Amino acid sequence: MNPSKPSTPEPASETPAVGPSNFIRDIILEDLKTGKFQGRVHTRFPPEPNGYLHIGHAKSICLNFGLAAEFGGKTNLRFDDTNPEKEETEYVDSIMDTVHWLGFDWENRLFYASDYFPQLYQWALQLIRAGKAYVCDLTAEQVRQYRGTLTEPGTPSPYRGRSVEENLDLFQRMKAGESPDGSRTLRAKIDMASPNLNMRDPVMYRILHAEHHRTGNQWCIYPMYDFAHGQSDSVERITHSICTLEFEDHRPLYDWYVEQLGIYHPQQIEFDRLNLTYTMMSKRKLLTLVQEGHVRGWDDPRMPTLAGIRRRGYTPEAIRNFCNSIGVSKTTGIVELGLLEHHVREDLNRRAARVMAVLRPLRVVIDNYPEGQVEEMEAVNNPEDPSAGTRQVPFSRVLYIEQDDFREDPPKQYFRLSPGREVRLRYAYFVTCTGVTRNPQGQVEEIHCTYDPATRGGNAPDGRRVKSTIHWVSAAHAIEAEVRLYENMFLTEDPNQGQDFRANLNPASLDVLTGCKLEPSLADAPVLSRYQFERLGYFCVDPDSAPGHPVFNRTAALRDTWAKIEKREKGK
Repeated sequence: MNPSKPSTPEPASETPAVGPSNFIRDIILEDLKTGKFQGRVHTRFPPEPNGYLHIGHAKSICLNFGLAAEFGGKTNLRFDDTNPEKEETEYVDSIMDTVHWLGFDWENRLFYASDYFPQLYQWALQLIRAGKAYVCDLTAEQVRQYRGTLTEPGTPSPYRGRSVEENLDLFQRMKAGESPDGSRTLRAKIDMASPNLNMRDPVMYRILHAEHHRTGNQWCIYPMYDFAHGQSDSVERITHSICTLEFEDHRPLYDWYVEQLGIYHPQQIEFDRLNLTYTMMSKRKLLTLVQEGHVRGWDDPRMPTLAGIRRRGYTPEAIRNFCNSIGVSKTTGIVELGLLEHHVREDLNRRAARVMAVLRPLRVVIDNYPEGQVEEMEAVNNPEDPSAGTRQVPFSRVLYIEQDDFREDPPKQYFRLSPGREVRLRYAYFVTCTGVTRNPQGQVEEIHCTYDPATRGGNAPDGRRVKSTIHWVSAAHAIEAEVRLYENMFLTEDPNQGQDFRANLNPASLDVLTGCKLEPSLADAPVLSRYQFERLGYFCVDPDSAPGHPVFNRTAALRDTWAKIEKREKGK
């Protein structure tokens, strides 16, 4: 799942032509009304290429691309690649592929902060010449100590009074590679007593002898994110610089830089980031899970990365619909994971073909069915989509059913197969259990039944009814598969609460079933194609599949708790 080039974007035709109302959209409408930015709407999505994008990024992607599209504007994809130690080309490729998969296209507007390194360096020199920046020899720990606290002002660096000439010389020598890592920084000269800690002489450049994924060893000084971000927006003439709320306290610093430099000034607007229950949204911690082997990679279907949930079988339409439904505000909150799963089910219910699969097989022999006979039963592909048509499913004397669909000593309210009870086989016949065969350990290994030939298609001509319908697969025609069942990766709603987040990992988040039996129509199912296994849930073909050995991931169970909550709330 690490493509070398972006995939073809899935069409965003289902994205609403007019977006949902929110305060950012209202700001843009007012700006268009007053002629601010000459009627332009130009946004950007600026990820750092230090990991794979997760579901939280999807909200920002949909917001930036969606608003620009609604108002006939443009959106840039810009990589804020200012930290070469953590950035990789693999992450760049994955991010581009993911944005395309979600249904959005930056056209010819692909940019990198590293494109602007020469200009950022010149702007740093401009601030030094204006007496607004200085070279500081304090260590990182000393800078933190001098910074002060929320209630106490900071202490000026002893190097704050260096002359313009000395600062210019030292900074140019930093660029020439004469100083070791961490020995010096370039800092903005603002206000060490500011109530906003970001304004207390923030670091603009640090020394880092590290190879950059694009510029190689051309640079050994790198701009800090806070110095590069606002100016990159300025270079690209972004109108509405949309950021999450943690950057709100950084906005005065971004404003200070562009105002001191006298360059184009974008408008930054902050909104609430997406937080989901039972979900980790820290790329650093997700990287830890990958590096320590808790998951199989960034695209493990348990991961909240867009690569992971794509592999699990989520559709881009479902994610876009989810992002539209949760809204945009200035208040930090948390969204129930069930709401995301609801949108996934709602979308797959409309598009996923129905098939029959038996995950934990139990052998059934229909004693009065002719040996060697095979019938083709007509099965509906998708009752939500009549145009999907029907398919033929082979039926024979020996079948597989789910182990849970038989009880030798059934409890009350159990209506599935048991001795003497008649049930319907989906699309086929009524059958009645007449006995069982046991293995040497005394366990039931085979069920014996009789069938009623008059009930072909699942209906009795005499009008009698049964209380249960179960699915099945013909033993002679079944294909064998591996099926991976997923649960929440974390046991608690807030994985960070109270202890190391790894202590909250769910040891039962993955259950791998082998020897599953599937109907033959799935023999050549394409990778990432999605299906509803009747009565079991939604499943997707995993890239680990090989000829003769399909692998399926469970995308979602059939039960939709969120839909029931919504229905109950509307009924009040």
